[in-house]
Amino acid sequence: MNTPTSPASPASVASSGAADSLAQARELLREFPVVDGHNDLPWALREQVRYDLDARDIAGHQGAHLHTDIPRLRQGGVGAQYWSVYVRSDLPDAVPATLEQIDCVRQLLARYPGDLRAALTAADMEAARAEGRIASLMGAEGGHSIANSLATLRSLYALGVRYMTLTHNDNVAWADSATDEPAVGGLTAFGREVVREMNREGMLVDLSHVAATTMRDALDTTSAPVIFSHSSALALCDHPRNIPDDILERLPANGGMAMVTFVPKFVLQAAVDWTAAADENMRAHGFFHLDTTPEAMRVHRAYEESHPRPVATVSTVADHLDHMREAAGIDHLGIGGDYDGTPFTPEGLDDVSGYPHLIAELLDRGWSKADLSKLTWRNAVRVLGAAEDVARDLQAGRGPSNATIESLDGTPGAAPAA
Repeated sequence: MNTPTSPASPASVASSGAADSLAQARELLREFPVVDGHNDLPWALREQVRYDLDARDIAGHQGAHLHTDIPRLRQGGVGAQYWSVYVRSDLPDAVPATLEQIDCVRQLLARYPGDLRAALTAADMEAARAEGRIASLMGAEGGHSIANSLATLRSLYALGVRYMTLTHNDNVAWADSATDEPAVGGLTAFGREVVREMNREGMLVDLSHVAATTMRDALDTTSAPVIFSHSSALALCDHPRNIPDDILERLPANGGMAMVTFVPKFVLQAAVDWTAAADENMRAHGFFHLDTTPEAMRVHRAYEESHPRPVATVSTVADHLDHMREAAGIDHLGIGGDYDGTPFTPEGLDDVSGYPHLIAELLDRGWSKADLSKLTWRNAVRVLGAAEDVARDLQAGRGPSNATIESLDGTPGAAPAA
């Protein structure tokens, strides 16, 4: 006799479907792993333990201290990582500090050779994937790291840096930042020469953090694809760090890519509004909004207890990718989580193990496996390879530029010639 079976509950069906999507996501990432455009692990290691890798051995789980370690990179399906060699823009010694950050990445590569592989080219990325290792590239975050010197720019490239973000949170003398007061209206003549020299070297021009005017000037100047290493869509979240639609719409002609970030205040409008109110509360109590002294943090915690912080989710990030796909097309998207560079992360994307949850969400939204392979791997490899091709052509036609900021922009503060 057959025993009748009860129909599955809606909750169990949903649970089964979610598990199936997650399994499919993990399977896809085994073939086309994530290339993440921005991770601040080197700065976290500098700040927490002054590069003492014994104190933060990422061969084991470091969840109490970091978003990033090798077990969770493996769990998250990461196949390539641009390690940010960021230094603060207010440091008086930004160039040596950047060199220390580069040295940190080199120490990581030497310490974990079975898991991490140095990558300087698109071919290196593919070789790492074939070996089952995580391709490790570097990106300098902010033009202050070259101290207005094209020779320093070339030296960073020679040391392995494969992109430079033109600014960080503050302007540089030759480019406006998204989060500073406009000073030069985008790029100066020297700023455009920086872009051209990056093209000649094969270093990707990264337009995260820069003002929209700087984005447009860079796109008008560059002969190679650009990237946004960790930015989201302005149309969905009104924060100046995000990308306007008119810029996204220019990426197909340029060949570049926008790598969505996970930072809640860049993806969730409620988080933007909450942060502005929390900052104003700090100022009302006599503190600078970024003050982290014990007294200031007591004020901040009291505010957060009475005004709970809005929480972004995997779905929030997927909404940005849906919009960015409409504006720029699937061939021009990527992922740049900003792990270990933000204190808060979306639910489901808590650390570097979370990428499969985003891929599962996109599968549920109808993204094909071919599309997702472009998002996770193929677009980033193509863009770096295209920058290499442009560099070969440019180097055949001209040598390195020895221009100075004084020769192109004039001496700051000098009276105009009569």
